[in-house]
Amino acid sequence: MPKLYYQFPGTWFGDCMPFGKGNEFFLYHQRDNRNPEPFGEPFGWDLATTSDFVHYKDCGVAVPRGRDDEQDQFIFAGSVFEGEGQYHIFYTGYNRDYPQRDKPAQVLMHAVSDDLYHWTKTQNAITFTPQEGYDPDDWRDPWVIRDDEHDQYLLILGARKIGPRTQQTGRTVKFTSKDLKNWTFEGDFWAPNLYTMHEMPDLFKMGEWWYHIVTEYSDRHKMVYRMAKSLEGPWIAPDDDAFDGSAYYAGRTFELGGRRILFGWVATKEDCDDVKNFEWAGTFVPHEVYQRTDGTLGVRIPDTVWDAFNEREQIVTNAVIDGTDARRNAVLAEGCGDLYSFEADVMFSEGTRSFGLRVYRDEASERGYQFIFPIGEHRYVFEGSPNFPWFNCMNIGLERPIELVAGREYHIQLIVDDTIATLYVNGVALNARMYQHPGDALSMFVTDHFASVLVHRHPSNIPLPMGKNIPPVRAIQPPQHSQATGQRLLRQAANPLPRGLQTGTQPPEFACHRPLNPERLQYLTVNVLPST
Repeated sequence: MPKLYYQFPGTWFGDCMPFGKGNEFFLYHQRDNRNPEPFGEPFGWDLATTSDFVHYKDCGVAVPRGRDDEQDQFIFAGSVFEGEGQYHIFYTGYNRDYPQRDKPAQVLMHAVSDDLYHWTKTQNAITFTPQEGYDPDDWRDPWVIRDDEHDQYLLILGARKIGPRTQQTGRTVKFTSKDLKNWTFEGDFWAPNLYTMHEMPDLFKMGEWWYHIVTEYSDRHKMVYRMAKSLEGPWIAPDDDAFDGSAYYAGRTFELGGRRILFGWVATKEDCDDVKNFEWAGTFVPHEVYQRTDGTLGVRIPDTVWDAFNEREQIVTNAVIDGTDARRNAVLAEGCGDLYSFEADVMFSEGTRSFGLRVYRDEASERGYQFIFPIGEHRYVFEGSPNFPWFNCMNIGLERPIELVAGREYHIQLIVDDTIATLYVNGVALNARMYQHPGDALSMFVTDHFASVLVHRHPSNIPLPMGKNIPPVRAIQPPQHSQATGQRLLRQAANPLPRGLQTGTQPPEFACHRPLNPERLQYLTVNVLPST
């Protein structure tokens, strides 16, 4: 089956160590073969490259794993960095048998390259062994940056103090160096006593703010970040300190060509079963990170990913959904297939209890999945619908905070790629897995009062297949008239109208989109555009 999101055939995408050069991103990553389960067979790092996150080139093994009796029996996460006239990898060598031999399971190691494709391990020339008082089995995932303010290199890594795994002693520690060869341990970099472990630390500057990212698995099982005006802190927690939900894990960022991309993966579930827990590794999904005016971070779809969907076919007219005194469902499209996108601006009236999108819905049985926005709770949630028998989808952590205000416009973009659903709402993202596909309809619902669905078109110069002269939808800000149009539709909805789906004057139209590359993406996509 054709896919949009990247996963090498027969393997599951693990932690990604991104790098960029020219217009190309290098995705160094682990490929787990699930033989017989995650971490069943040792792995090194493989490499894939891409310039658009739609087309990928497989480059095979970049850094081979060591022998079973060597420190790097597995090559866990690390950092790719250019400095001192070479490319460097600082990585975690993990040997699962070493604790039984009274040796640390995890040690930081080093490799160099002149071309990014061929790497030479320096063996024991540069190693970072666990420091006294730190757990020797949780010492991993180095990240290197240039600290120009102090004329040095800074290496951070995830660690925890020795003690029971239930103790929340996770921390980021640091080393410094002048030459990438000789390193000095500087102690804790950030130790908030919030998590049992810090994984995949990241550190970068955007504008006047520094951002420190860690992935944690003891609180909400997600990536979180802090922000500061200095590397010395203090590190401030924004109201929404995450990038996604619990299905999106272990991401690292890299900036290239003015775009900072977050390279994380969407976890699979045990036995491909909706009711079971997430497991390690899965499918690569990129987010583009951007900075809001207050310094906090949001994420959006990379333009090249959104532009992969581009051929329009009209499917239904735009509408106001009247859910007075009940929940009303409006079918937007049927026969959506397993790969499609959808875009709309949604505005709801005062008194509305909830609204949302339903995917893979079977209209006869009403079974499917939904992203629901409970207005009073200021969040949105992914869940099975209906959640019967209790429960039919394990969705712990599949929610995101968002301020929900009547009359405000919410820009929604959805991508469905087989078992993955990705929803973006005003810079807030949520990924989820869906293994049961009861139907193939896409619908929207509202509970009590009204919601208007607004849509828009934007130009693009992306070439289309077969010489068609139809511009794709772009993931950018809606036109200035959208809010006024929404207010008009809400005023119309306030008049007595038949229950269910209502049509406004000069209604926009929903449209179906086929992908840019028919050989790779063959399924219909749903997007919404205004009428001309």
